[in-house]
Amino acid sequence: MSKIRLNVLGISYSQTQTGAYALILTEEQGNRRIPIIIGGFEAQAIAIQLEGLNPPRPLTHDLFHNFAKSFDINLLEVTIYRLFEGVFYSKLVCKHDNRKVSVDARTSDAIALALRFKCPIYTTDEIIKQAGIILDENQELDEELTPEKFHPTESKSHEPSDELKELSVQELKKMLEEAVKNENYERASIIRDEINRRKKE
Repeated sequence: MSKIRLNVLGISYSQTQTGAYALILTEEQGNRRIPIIIGGFEAQAIAIQLEGLNPPRPLTHDLFHNFAKSFDINLLEVTIYRLFEGVFYSKLVCKHDNRKVSVDARTSDAIALALRFKCPIYTTDEIIKQAGIILDENQELDEELTPEKFHPTESKSHEPSDELKELSVQELKKMLEEAVKNENYERASIIRDEINRRKKE
């Protein structure tokens, strides 16, 4: 079974399921995308890692990572190996004392851990054929899949307030640090979006 490596493209607020998010994976060597619906907690865990935010206390996936590293357990790879009735099945391939062990995991948890261990994510061509969205080089992404939408705490109603627009970048960075310190990751994500928007101007 040949494996296809995937990268995390980002996260989008789901327009089809209230309170859910779409995790977008993309072929490393290709133009196919796989959207996977995940819950808010998992979306937050993935987004925090993607955005480089450092929570003052470890979240569940951070705790797993720290625990595994403390006992010299390494996550070698994540494989999405099955798609059945719309549900993706994944496994963690771990190594400890030169012994490899496969552990079943929810795909959202597996991706959150893969980002923390900085290990590769794989799937099969069959799964991509079943669930993938093929994009031509000149074809633009759907509005929901544009990079600007890839934030788990952002929906169409989460526009930056006039308050944020009037602040300097330095003030925004200070507010971002405060939001992370208070574990208000939703506000932190909105502030980070505003900082990134300023950088593009």
